[in-house]
Amino acid sequence: MKARTAIVCSVADQGVAALTNILVLVAAARLSTVADFARFSAVYLVFTVLLGVSGAYTGQPLVLRRGESDEVCGACRSAVAFTLLTAASLGALLATVCLMLPGATARALMMLGLVLPVVLGQDTMRYAFSTLHLPHLALAGDALRLVCVLGALAAQPYGAPAARLVGVWGLSALPALLLSAALLHRRAAGTNLRLKVLLRRGHLGRRFVVEFGVGNATSQLSVLGLGMVGNPLVVGALRGATTLFGPLNVLFTSATGFGPPLLGRLASERRRVRAAAMLAAVLAATAAAWAIALALLPDGIGRHLLGDTWPTAAALLPATGSQYAAMAVGTCGLLALRMLDPRTTLSIQVIFSLAAVAFLTGGYVLGGVPGAAWGLCLGSVCKAVATWTRVVRLGRRTAVEQAPVSASAVRSGS
Repeated sequence: MKARTAIVCSVADQGVAALTNILVLVAAARLSTVADFARFSAVYLVFTVLLGVSGAYTGQPLVLRRGESDEVCGACRSAVAFTLLTAASLGALLATVCLMLPGATARALMMLGLVLPVVLGQDTMRYAFSTLHLPHLALAGDALRLVCVLGALAAQPYGAPAARLVGVWGLSALPALLLSAALLHRRAAGTNLRLKVLLRRGHLGRRFVVEFGVGNATSQLSVLGLGMVGNPLVVGALRGATTLFGPLNVLFTSATGFGPPLLGRLASERRRVRAAAMLAAVLAATAAAWAIALALLPDGIGRHLLGDTWPTAAALLPATGSQYAAMAVGTCGLLALRMLDPRTTLSIQVIFSLAAVAFLTGGYVLGGVPGAAWGLCLGSVCKAVATWTRVVRLGRRTAVEQAPVSASAVRSGS
């Protein structure tokens, strides 16, 4: 597949996957009472965390694989099998525990445990097809899932309990899982199944899970902490502002998770770094344009989106828009580091996630909610600068290491 076609299919696949998640929540909200939707949202949040952990441990190391086709196909087959076995074990444990607990939320979590292998397995298939440079197959599976989940939820009556909606949502991914499994089997059948590799101490997935936990949990917990010890409005204001930038979060996640196979098509590390820098410029410009578009929204439309939270969230748009522009640069810097040396990203994630908490707290003390937003922005700027500084240093080190090899090759040829 040509690089341009692969990029179009990969972007379309991420769009379909994001649209599915959004429409699932919209459909559940329309079908549920307030209490049942709250239960469904809580269960869906648990699933989102498990999905992130699964992608970090299995999917992200997989897309960095290079080498012979049989070896890569075997790695994809192993990753899918590992995900299915792990999800089945974890899901059975979750279902067993929740079976003994009372309440509708416990029943919904029990149903999540039963469908967990289906939803996580189908997601790992997406990483496998991306690694094999077959994003159109991932797009086919995700498109089928979108059609099935919308059709299944549309057939449910109003007032359906959360457990039923979770079960219908999870089982609707089964046709996409079976289609993806059949397509992967045609390419990976007969390759070695190596599950122990994913449990070794040096497996990159362990580092990526820590990065996921630090990068996602630290800022969220710090915002909640400020709401508890300070002004509760800080939580709603910051949450409202970041919700408006939800589509950009999808782009950033897609760049990190599915960018390496596309950049891997380039012949040299210098070209990959240059492509990551160009992507950073495009995403930063997109974030700035999105912030400007939100700032120009009439108040009526803004209140329709966020209700009474709109005025406070709108006041934070300059800070949040600047933060997301910096996040775009930092995300692409991490993508470049994943291509150069994936073991260098953990220290940056830990150090600057903690720094962002410090800036957030300091900004809130000095300037209230706007100060907290600018503190988060400063943290993202520092992280982006540190990330690209590391990229430049690694690029220079690689050039110095390759120079003697090139010189010796010239001498031997002469």
